[in-house]
Parts: sequence; structure tokens; C-alpha cells
Amino acid sequence: MKTVEDLLTYEVKCIDGRDQSRLFCFFTEEQLTSIGVELKDEYKGKHTAIPLTRETVLEKLKIDVEFGFEKALDRRGISASLMFVVVQMWNWILEEGLEDFSDSNYAQYGLPLFKATALKYGFDNPIGDDSGNEYRYSSEYDD
Repeated sequence: MKTVEDLLTYEVKCIDGRDQSRLFCFFTEEQLTSIGVELKDEYKGKHTAIPLTRETVLEKLKIDVEFGFEKALDRRGISASLMFVVVQMWNWILEEGLEDFSDSNYAQYGLPLFKATALKYGFDNPIGDDSGNEYRYSSEYDD
């Protein structure tokens, strides 16, 4: 598993920074400052980093996989693509076999990654036996 020092080198991939911002809870105020993050005055001196553990990462990953499935199944292209990046980031941190999931396997709003991650960690898998590549999940499919 990656260390906090590794996380400090993470390069933002989401256009809105939602990937990197999820890492901020693991950083001290000094570390946040070192990567150019300025806390609002009301938070200065009050921010405490939470420990980077497998359990905390899995808690956050579970929430993001659920949200990714929701956006993908609602055919919300931008939101689903951003969550694809976020889930890739958590898998990169965990280093447990899904960290090299190919960007080219983004089919149907990222469903293959969300499914692979859900199965690996025992999260809810709302697409069941489907692979996530099926046409019925595409934007062209009319229910």
C-alpha cells in the first residue's frame, strides 16, 4: 500500500480535483501547505490528519464505488468519468491488483472498473453477472 509520502506526489487527473481532494484528510496542515493547499482561516490549527490505513481507504473506496455505479447507471457521463478516476486512484493506493486497470476499459461509463472493484472487496454489485460492457448500459440504448 502507498504511504502518505507517496500520496503527496499524486498528480491530479480529475478536472475538478475531486481525486486529490479526497486525499487531503490523510495530510497534516504542513503537508497540505507543501502541495499548495491553503486552509480557510476557520480551519487553520484545527485540521488533523487521519491515519492512512487499508481500512480507511476501503471505507472511502466503498462510498466512491457506490457513487460511481449510481452515476454510470444513470448515464451521467462527466460524473461517471470523474468517479472512474477516483476509483482508479484508490486502487493505485491499495496496490492489490487493480492499480493498473486500463483506461481503455472504460466501457459504459466505467462499469467494468466499478464491478471489478466491487467484486474484489465484497461491495454491492448492482449489475450482477453483467460485465459492464453490455449495450443496454450505453447512452444509445433506449429503455
